[in-house]
Amino acid sequence: MIPAIFGLSGLTLTDNERAFFRDSDPAGYILFGRNIENREQLRRLTDDLRSLDGRSNLPILIDQEGGRVARMKSPEWPDFPSGAAFDALYERAPASAIEAARLNAMALAVMLAEVGITVDCLPLLDVRQPGASDVIGDRALGSEPMRVAALGRAILSGLQAGGVVGIVKHIPGHGRAMADSHEALPVVSALDRDLQTDLAPFAALRDAAMAMTCHVVFEAWDPDRPATLSPTVIDSVIRQRIGFHGLLMTDDLDMKALSGDVPSRAADAIAAGCDIALNCWGKMDDMIGIAKALDPISMISLARLEGAMDRIAGAHDPRQFATLVDQRDALLAVA
Repeated sequence: MIPAIFGLSGLTLTDNERAFFRDSDPAGYILFGRNIENREQLRRLTDDLRSLDGRSNLPILIDQEGGRVARMKSPEWPDFPSGAAFDALYERAPASAIEAARLNAMALAVMLAEVGITVDCLPLLDVRQPGASDVIGDRALGSEPMRVAALGRAILSGLQAGGVVGIVKHIPGHGRAMADSHEALPVVSALDRDLQTDLAPFAALRDAAMAMTCHVVFEAWDPDRPATLSPTVIDSVIRQRIGFHGLLMTDDLDMKALSGDVPSRAADAIAAGCDIALNCWGKMDDMIGIAKALDPISMISLARLEGAMDRIAGAHDPRQFATLVDQRDALLAVA
């Protein structure tokens, strides 16, 4: 197995993809809108991915946050609220907001598990900061660290109860970035003492199964490299100061924040201390290059991966979905 998660080009596996994935044995896969048409097609695709190596607990990821980040879309699937909805409810009724976030995540998980998806790239623990890039914006759970942590923990709990593993992101924090890392490299000049605000939610949820890095330079820690590629940030900040010892994956390596070719980015991220390189776009040349650039997954990274996937609870009856959504909406109506 190689320490990489790959994307796919379309609604079904091509012959080239099928042969390459069987030969390279990636740790998992990630799905986007281009891979999704309806329930039946999506379930066939995830079953097909599982058949490649027979892993029943294969990590099949998706970014299904709600709001503007949703790969499974209406009318086939319902819309979900963004993180800001739970932040707003927290202002009036904290306990209700926490329960609404849990119910919402459980409904998401039931929806994902029905079509064979096992990992959701949620929750965001980025603490929203005034004047920062809107790439986080209303996706955030708030601007107060412990509120973000409380809602984030509820989301992780709901996802797990619904049969899906969550990923906390974007560690050690994207909330101060003045640029969108999809388009440019953000540089954060805040002092170490001020960055404690950004670290606090991740420290509170250090026991999460999975985390995703950010492509952001923090001058206080490593002025030369973004967090994804920085041994200093990964070891000293993420592993030691935050205390996160679960599976650490990169954000998408194809983003414009990073320089150099994609296979070199993957190798540098693994060398820096990431467990998994994430490459989303299904570009065969890049995936082949990554497979050649990476050694087999380390024993410690494999143990982290297996430990994360072992947290999945049993599948829930999809008929629960409507009840979960109704209960969530009744709570959100308070705001």
